[in-house]
Amino acid sequence: MGPLRGRKVNPDLIFAIGTALTWFGWFFALASVWKLVAVFNSIEFERPRAIRSLAISAALAGALLLVGGGMLPPLKESGLWRLPLFWPVMPFSAWLIILGGIMLASRLFAAWMAADREEHDLKLRQSAGWALLIFASISWYASDQTSKITSLTGGIRFAPSVAVGLLLFLVVAVAAMALASRATASRGVSRNVVTQIALITGSIIFAVPFVYALSTSLKEDRDMSSPNGIVWIPKVQVTVPFLDKENPLYETAYRNQTVQGSVIQQGADGTVTVDIFKPLSVRGLTFITQREKLKEIPKDALVFSGKWSDGQTIKGFVVTDLEDGRKKLRVTDPAALKDKEATFEPAQLEPVRVDGARWQNYGDALSYMPPETNGGLVYLKNTLILVILGVVGTIISSSLVAYAFSRMQFPGRNALFSVLLATMMLPGAVTLLPQFLIFRSLGWIDTLYPLWVPAFFGSAFNIFLLRQFFMGIPMELEDASKIDGCTYLRSFWSVMLPQIKPALAVIAIWTFMGAWNNFMGPLIYINSPENMPLSYALQLFQGDRTGEPGLLMAFCVMTMLPVLGVFFFLQKYFIEGVTLSGLGGR
Repeated sequence: MGPLRGRKVNPDLIFAIGTALTWFGWFFALASVWKLVAVFNSIEFERPRAIRSLAISAALAGALLLVGGGMLPPLKESGLWRLPLFWPVMPFSAWLIILGGIMLASRLFAAWMAADREEHDLKLRQSAGWALLIFASISWYASDQTSKITSLTGGIRFAPSVAVGLLLFLVVAVAAMALASRATASRGVSRNVVTQIALITGSIIFAVPFVYALSTSLKEDRDMSSPNGIVWIPKVQVTVPFLDKENPLYETAYRNQTVQGSVIQQGADGTVTVDIFKPLSVRGLTFITQREKLKEIPKDALVFSGKWSDGQTIKGFVVTDLEDGRKKLRVTDPAALKDKEATFEPAQLEPVRVDGARWQNYGDALSYMPPETNGGLVYLKNTLILVILGVVGTIISSSLVAYAFSRMQFPGRNALFSVLLATMMLPGAVTLLPQFLIFRSLGWIDTLYPLWVPAFFGSAFNIFLLRQFFMGIPMELEDASKIDGCTYLRSFWSVMLPQIKPALAVIAIWTFMGAWNNFMGPLIYINSPENMPLSYALQLFQGDRTGEPGLLMAFCVMTMLPVLGVFFFLQKYFIEGVTLSGLGGR
């Protein structure tokens, strides 16, 4: 113990251990709720054992939560609990060491439990391979002088009443399921309910990244990182409208768009020079205009709280930001000091904030778009053109070719179909250069044609899929249409296509998502901003605004919403595409 005395323990290690204990504690708490099912459903002589198991789980949950919570640093906000989060940030070599260690331990355990000598030797040989990987990874990690291991720590804050209420809800739900199981004389009822709860829980877990992106898109910069963990509920600083007489804000027109700015110079002929403040894409530009074309508008003055000279707490809004960093406040509260002004150091002020969303992030993200894109509408228009033409072209061309391969008899049909399937084995990188040379010879570079015209020439996989569906439709339906005088095209349009609507819907959804998220195609063929789709614009926006996660997440959410809408309104077709059966896939 002597050499360890006075040595500082790594706080990240303590946080990691506390996080693990806390998560295990909540796991045993949920297990305790689950074991209520065994208590309610157990027969009389098994009930004492079920109660003991429930008591052990509850005791473990309480002990782990108590010890784990004691190892975590306290929150600044009183009256809140935290679900801690910890993630190690390590180089690839360190991850290989951990993976190798896990696999080595599992192989050694399997060798110890082997049923015969042959299996024992096999597991030992596998263990030797993983040991070599660990040794090589350790050498790699030691040779890299720049590699270091850090960690990301945080947590999800919530009120104790939320946790208690959730546990009570689970207790009531489990008790209700057990009673329902007894009433129906079948344990399958409660099992089905539990399955549905598990599915809902999984959906919530997978929805967390989107919820985080949505929450981040509505945050102020100060909430992007917090020592108390992730800020899920955003707050905004209170503002008040203020007509600044010393440095007024004006609104006017500049190059067919409305801009806001301040006057930095006045001419003798009645003209003024305006420094643009918004939109952000042209901030800092100056132009000359007539004085009568300016319209004075109020500013959004930020509200702060501080201490008056007598120690009294006051609230006020910023009148002027001085050059030395100080702020001049005009008091709004209390009434006795209203409209008085004083100057404060930034450290003496606290922003007045309330729960709310900073919707301004969405407007600011769009205002960063180049003027020629009309606030990003040009990107949306280009994307819609690619999506609509891509979906229409894919459905029409693929269904026509699939119908021909499934219903029409012509020489070499099977050979041509085999060649078509063989094209699926060609990697996209192989055909990339020939396609580019063809489109360049046609003069289609920096246009949208290379991105939607190929859709009208069919897709091998879609043709194969639709052909199989067409072949599953009884020939009697088509024969009946021919007796009624239908041609091949009439039979195709009026009889065959309605039978495969679910398959067409699935292909349309796949094509829509592929065209909406296509980034490689625009990267290769598009040069001009006015021809870019949303996927390419998002990548450029990320490069320009990496240091502003609020604006970046706002732009991401705007690009994701149409795809989410398509999924929620057409999700039944995803299921139908998997479970098709019966006549015509119905």
